[in-house]
Amino acid sequence: MTQQLQIREALNQAMCEEMERDQNVFLMGEEVAQYNGAYKVTQGMLKKFGSKRVIDTPISEAGFTGIGIGAAMTGLRPIVEIMTWNFAILAFDQIFNNAAKLRYMSGGQFKCPIVVRAPNGPAHMLGSQHSQALESMLVHVPGLKVVTCSTAYDAKGLLKSAIRDDNPVMFLESELMYSVKGDVPNDDYTIPLGVGDIKREGRDITIVAWTKMIPLSLKAAEQLSLDGIECEVIDPRTLRPLDEDLIFDSVKKTNHLLIVEDSWPFASVGSEIAKRVSTNIFDYLDAPIVNINAADVPMPYAENLENEAIPSVEKIIEEVKNILNR
Repeated sequence: MTQQLQIREALNQAMCEEMERDQNVFLMGEEVAQYNGAYKVTQGMLKKFGSKRVIDTPISEAGFTGIGIGAAMTGLRPIVEIMTWNFAILAFDQIFNNAAKLRYMSGGQFKCPIVVRAPNGPAHMLGSQHSQALESMLVHVPGLKVVTCSTAYDAKGLLKSAIRDDNPVMFLESELMYSVKGDVPNDDYTIPLGVGDIKREGRDITIVAWTKMIPLSLKAAEQLSLDGIECEVIDPRTLRPLDEDLIFDSVKKTNHLLIVEDSWPFASVGSEIAKRVSTNIFDYLDAPIVNINAADVPMPYAENLENEAIPSVEKIIEEVKNILNR
């Protein structure tokens, strides 16, 4: 049996179930308690678990992330919600220099089972400082696991696995997708970190995308199918560790690769995927790999300029046809 949930509801359910399962799990962050979350992901959790396990923090990302890391070192399992990954830049010192390195530098004496979750990437007309996709900065750091979600099913299963993991997990959501609905099993389930998913099977070209680029890619694929072009859409789900075998197997079948992401092009996650494919299975490629990114500029505020700067269904369709020379 399944239920129809919004992504925000699936995330809420995952956290509640894990807090009921393990008394060491607690939630802290900006507006998570009294206000029920900036995006209502934590709706009702204060009433359910009380102020000792659902904790409103000051607007001090470095401070409360550091407190979460310290709590994780002592055996607790904190979930730290930051209003957006743009604000988490202030906590990168804690994340990069403490959370990511503690287990290694202590020779395994300390674990750091912390989840830091927040929306990532451009939303809509939020300006340059609130519209950044920062996954490439996070995946660059050894010791961090980096997870994304594009469906309610994935959101719940991946977040539960992240909370149970003994390593620091950076969980990337999208504020434009919180209201997207999908089927979620009534029974308890988890999705292993490091395992991607085929969102649509196809034979002509592989499209690799994540978070809100998945629905764009699926919409483009449906339109392209009317022209007889069948796209295989791959969602890595976990960007680090990356399920490269899933991508390799798909490209071996389709012989073409398009990567779609809403981050900047220089040193992006897509660049790393392209490098791994071209290094490991170059002979299977019948055309150069193409990346669609956000424009290599700070995000404009004006709606018409923002639309020009970010990937779109039309851009995906155009690039697929260019790659296939159709």
